[in-house]
Amino acid sequence: MASTEEQQILRLQREFDTAELNDDRDALRQLIAEDFQSIGRRGFVLDKGQWINRHDRFHYAALETSDHEVRLYDRAAIVRNVQRNTGVHDGQESRYVVRVGQVWVDQAGEWRLAGIQFSPLAEGS
Repeated sequence: MASTEEQQILRLQREFDTAELNDDRDALRQLIAEDFQSIGRRGFVLDKGQWINRHDRFHYAALETSDHEVRLYDRAAIVRNVQRNTGVHDGQESRYVVRVGQVWVDQAGEWRLAGIQFSPLAEGS
């Protein structure tokens, strides 16, 4: 059974996914650390502003995560899961299955997403 802190991290991860799916930029600003960086499935890097503003050209149609794993450390947590999503980027539909790694950090008593990395998985994984 997950500890209270693991449950809190998983709740925040679900809030992040919901904010992504619904293009809720206010929620994303709250959940993401100021020094956040993402690494995309092709190796590109985005900072917090670039990550949030990518919604100008990209929108999710569906986003599901499974196979959640949380590892807790002193003031940090690593979340791993599998994400299946569909979206539209510049008018083109996209469909991905990726393994996601997230780094959450405790900053002054508030958990924030400091980093996220995507690695492609074969369809059907």
